[in-house]
Amino acid sequence: MATESRTTSQTPALRRDRQLGMYRRAIKTLPGGTDSNFRAWGDNTIYIDRGKGGRIWDQDQNEYIDLRMGYGPVILGHADDRVDDYVNEQMRKGVSFSLTSEDEVRAMELVCELTGWVEMARMTVSGTEATMHAMRLARAFTGRNKIVKFEGQYHGVHDYALISVAPDDMSELGDADKPVRLAWGRGIPDAVADTIVPARYNNLAQLRRLFEEQGSDIAAVIVEPVMGNAQGIMPQEGFHAAMRAMTEEFGILLIFDEVKTGFRFGRGGAAEYFGIRPDIGTFAKAMGNGYPAAAFGGRRDIMSQLPDKVSHGGTYAGNRVAAAAAVKTLEILRDTNALETIHATGRRIQDGLREVLNPSGIPYVFTGHPSMFGIMFTDEVPTEYRDWARSDHELYDAVALGMFARGAMPEPDSREPWFICEAHAEGDTVDQIVTIFEDSFRASLDARARGNPLQVGDETGHVSAG
Repeated sequence: MATESRTTSQTPALRRDRQLGMYRRAIKTLPGGTDSNFRAWGDNTIYIDRGKGGRIWDQDQNEYIDLRMGYGPVILGHADDRVDDYVNEQMRKGVSFSLTSEDEVRAMELVCELTGWVEMARMTVSGTEATMHAMRLARAFTGRNKIVKFEGQYHGVHDYALISVAPDDMSELGDADKPVRLAWGRGIPDAVADTIVPARYNNLAQLRRLFEEQGSDIAAVIVEPVMGNAQGIMPQEGFHAAMRAMTEEFGILLIFDEVKTGFRFGRGGAAEYFGIRPDIGTFAKAMGNGYPAAAFGGRRDIMSQLPDKVSHGGTYAGNRVAAAAAVKTLEILRDTNALETIHATGRRIQDGLREVLNPSGIPYVFTGHPSMFGIMFTDEVPTEYRDWARSDHELYDAVALGMFARGAMPEPDSREPWFICEAHAEGDTVDQIVTIFEDSFRASLDARARGNPLQVGDETGHVSAG
């Protein structure tokens, strides 16, 4: 697949004139020059012009095969005509009324239909809002205050989610047997942070100890079924089933945060993939193919606390643009073989990368699922966030950054997986991805062999979340 290498020791140069000008303009009014900390890459900040299918073009007209896909939402491809045509048709009727449209009803019917376990759901605007409302529902339903979350997992940017998310120094997380809660960034009150109990992913013994010690005040466990903020670290065999049984034993709710995995691992998401029936689920990203659509839903008895007992609202919740995008995207995922194509494409890319990596002798592990996978340079199968620290993420970040200049764009932070869309199956895109990876990988190894420092990431130490 990648038999002829164009490897050179010199990284190709990208055109940057217009973007540097835009950065200097933007930095005057936008902190970091962007609307998200995760996009603020200093002088290397990218300003986008357009995207189509599996490719994007920046303002200097550098072309990239997109492996970030907006941090996962773009499941079909950028500017998909099927979705855009329906959204454009619906939005001409008006967008925001603070009244309910048929598309809102239809979108939540599709969420219930595709998941098979969600009985009622509501729309919101972002994954952050979805997890915030899911936590509130769990606390209200159980009458308990605390939420267990796993180290290194990302559930949005509200105060209750930004605990033990993404330190580079694992010592900050405390003793392995007794993790400490670590607020990510300033401005999070201790009173809020103290309601979040950190745990270690894939560690059932520690989870049981937490339940035995604090279970009477634990409302829920919130979990990314696959660690999307650590290259897609998978659960060990039986972990989710055992956790499901344990939560039921202690009267604790199980929240599956499917913002990344929902409608990507399967039509029913990771819950279907792992054969689990959670109590509450959160969804976003892939459900709208890039439009800002999100939802939370679950058991009827839990969701029935709305509208009388638990607060939820939002001027833009269920707006016509988002609802229309969700309807058409979910219908496409239900009625076509788009997901099968995505999964097959991911496997083809992995097969090509093996051809590059195996002869090198560099130890590596593919993490995650073919639709959302990482490449971790390590000789052990990772089971939790702390394992990421022991991987050679310096090499990965250097390879990812080198791929930018050669025409493909994974996230230049080894915690973020590659996201595959339906359009990546078109033409020779898979071959191009593998060849670009091979060139960058060999150039990075050459630089290391010569004793040159690897060029890695950006100065912000950003974590990729969207």
